Amino acid sequence: MNAAGPDRRGAFLRRLAALVRKEVKQLLRDRSNLMMGIALPVVLILIFGYGLSFDVKNAPLAVVMEDTSPAANDLVAGMRLSPYLDPRPVHDMPQAERLMLDREVNGILRIPPDFSRRLTLGDAHLQLILHGADANTARTVQGYVQSALQAAGTREDSIGSVRLEQRLWFNEANTSTWFLVPGLVVLITTLVGAFLTALVMAREWERGTLEALFVTPVRPVEILLAKIIPYFGVGLIGLAMCLLAARFLFRVPIEGSLLLILLVSVFYLFVALGIGLLISAVTKNQFTASQVALIVSFMPALMLSGFIYDLRNMPLVVQGVGRALPATYFLQTLKSLFLAGNLWPMVLKNCAILLGYAVVLLAAARAKTRKRVG
Repeated sequence: MNAAGPDRRGAFLRRLAALVRKEVKQLLRDRSNLMMGIALPVVLILIFGYGLSFDVKNAPLAVVMEDTSPAANDLVAGMRLSPYLDPRPVHDMPQAERLMLDREVNGILRIPPDFSRRLTLGDAHLQLILHGADANTARTVQGYVQSALQAAGTREDSIGSVRLEQRLWFNEANTSTWFLVPGLVVLITTLVGAFLTALVMAREWERGTLEALFVTPVRPVEILLAKIIPYFGVGLIGLAMCLLAARFLFRVPIEGSLLLILLVSVFYLFVALGIGLLISAVTKNQFTASQVALIVSFMPALMLSGFIYDLRNMPLVVQGVGRALPATYFLQTLKSLFLAGNLWPMVLKNCAILLGYAVVLLAAARAKTRKRVG
């Protein structure tokens, strides 16, 4: 009885090692898988890191100077010192309106003829007209103009001389790159774990390779483990590339524990692998599996996890969907670990949630595979 246990474990490990070697060789031979698992994350890192930005800099602003006094000129000169505004003096309002209709400027700042006189009386007014097609950009430009006016000692409501001291927590550089990089880790992990795994496993079902394996002494759990291990390694490579890019390319600080980042990433990678395996076991078709994986994993991780849009600004139903996604908890944890530090109550809670998702999804994938083949 005692000898049978080690023998069974030895046979299990030998079969698993043989299957893993086969899967690794197949992965290395299939260039499309390597392109999706290695090259595509590199492309995403470059696009999100260098090409995509939510920052508004050098925003063009038409300035109608109906008052050419020194005070008005000083105001415009102060705006030119800001890296966020690009004031462009124009002759009159019709010219400024044409520029805004042609989307050459984001707004119009009108300095009335009596600006300097009313400024001495403490009752100066300016008119700011913003292009509202992009509401977020309009609000951002409005904030920049108000900051520039405050810096110049002028305010629209002229409530007096007020010194405003501002400080930005958790993103001292005030750059969206620090905000995007944790989301990029979520997207790449989802891409490799769910999308790529679902596609590859569905192809195995479609070609009949898995059915051929199941007539051998190999067990379903051994096949699933052999499929998981190579793509788990690919996911870790993608994670390593993201962390290296965050540290050395984009200079994103890592305020929390690197070990905690790795731990929560491993939990989410198992979640993503479980999603991919479950989708492939249900669909058994490459095209269907790729579409389902895109709809239920990658797109929600991009749109509903809080990566691009704040969940609190969404309808309650959409908020509920977002809070049901494991990507939401992974992203929340990464942002805190990168920018704020080890917030233990939140980190432990989210790690427990992700671990629960991983256990349920992997168990469901195993049960579905055994049910369909057995």
